[in-house]
Amino acid sequence: MAVSSGTQAPTAGLAAMTQELAEGHVTSRELTERALERIAAAQPRLNAFRIVRTEAALAEADAADRRLAAGERLPLLGVPLAVKDDMDVAGEPTAFGCAGDFPPKAADSKAVRRLREAGAVVVGKTQTPELGQWPFTEGHAFGATRNPWNPDHTPGGSSGGSAAAVAAGLVPAALGSDGAGSVRIPAAWTHLVGVKPQRGRISTWPEPESFHGLTVNGVLARTVADAALLLDAASGPHPRDRHRPAPITAVAAAARAPRRLRIALSFGTAFTATPKPLDPEVRAAVERLAGRLESLGHEVVPEDPRYGQIGLTFVPRAATGVRDHAVRVPDTGLLDPRTHGAMRTGRILGGLPLRVSRRAESYLRWRIGELFGRFDVVLTPTTATPPLRIGALAGLGALATDRAMIAACPYAWTWNVLGWPGVNVPAGFTASALPVGAQLLGPESSEPVLLSLAAQLEAEERWQRHWPGERATA
Repeated sequence: MAVSSGTQAPTAGLAAMTQELAEGHVTSRELTERALERIAAAQPRLNAFRIVRTEAALAEADAADRRLAAGERLPLLGVPLAVKDDMDVAGEPTAFGCAGDFPPKAADSKAVRRLREAGAVVVGKTQTPELGQWPFTEGHAFGATRNPWNPDHTPGGSSGGSAAAVAAGLVPAALGSDGAGSVRIPAAWTHLVGVKPQRGRISTWPEPESFHGLTVNGVLARTVADAALLLDAASGPHPRDRHRPAPITAVAAAARAPRRLRIALSFGTAFTATPKPLDPEVRAAVERLAGRLESLGHEVVPEDPRYGQIGLTFVPRAATGVRDHAVRVPDTGLLDPRTHGAMRTGRILGGLPLRVSRRAESYLRWRIGELFGRFDVVLTPTTATPPLRIGALAGLGALATDRAMIAACPYAWTWNVLGWPGVNVPAGFTASALPVGAQLLGPESSEPVLLSLAAQLEAEERWQRHWPGERATA
């Protein structure tokens, strides 16, 4: 297995960095310089970043050092972090994986503003496929982003750049977004904790909601504690957000042991009329994790959610979301032919079908949610396969791409329709040393239970010990 399991990590975690900064053992300038050096060294091989904010980040680090020296303390003061390139950073373009000349944004998005309010230094914006549509991070606008565990494979998508940056130790944590598994899938394929929170937990402003409620902002980190710290810092509504869940305290939840839980182990998938075979190594990894949960005192029972025809409500929202974003691109002629196909579908489905799909959401929550009258958490694979090879879906038409995506990633997207939270946890490695993951899924605003359970698993699994081999980041 191409991993190292020593106690010396290539870079400190998010919580450790904040403590070192607060205690004066290191400066923000030093941490930021090191992050920028790692990014520069890894960029030719991993291609995790679309934009690196070298001068701006160093200026932000110097300002953070002055605040630290004056005795100011904030949750992330002076820590270098990255955000996905579907989030606005003042003074930088937001290309969202597209080719073309995009103007710089005048203001931060709400999520980035929350990071700044917590004191973070934003070192750059990470790669994403065109309009976040695919579970791989490749495109003619920027090339291919590669997996630190094996650069012949994708880190997943659409938050693949953020996942690659965190997995390789370029930054301790990063923001991503999840519209059909786009945080959880790359987290699974890069051995990370990936949190898709309750819809509205992290604001998507300047969008009142993103992709008609499918897409939420989330976090990627190496540990549950780091993910919780970033989740708390980034959470908070804009006054005009469409969804405003009641606040939670993720850090406190991650620090306490869960009660004995009843967990549904599910390998079933929603109907899509396409084949979705589960890789035996992925199944074995999830079953092993289920056994670990039982050894921790939880009850694990095979049971599948009653998904029904949930796919019929996903497609209108996804396709019209692509259309909504695509029309803002400076030169639509540069878009992938598959994007143009999605735009056409979005125009067809943007009226009555979209309205019906939104109205169906409450029924689907009731139908699927009945499971949570008998269970606390659902455990499923995050993906059906290990990480795909770079270029596996290149050159395919729209229908063939959709079929290949569904075959590889049939487990995550249903929770985006519902708007409920899910957490990817590392589930181990294949025989060829590729990471795979498992999902902990819950009902509305159940992040505290999911994070508590994930932290308990982490204490036993100790997945944070494992790092990609040196050949992936050289």
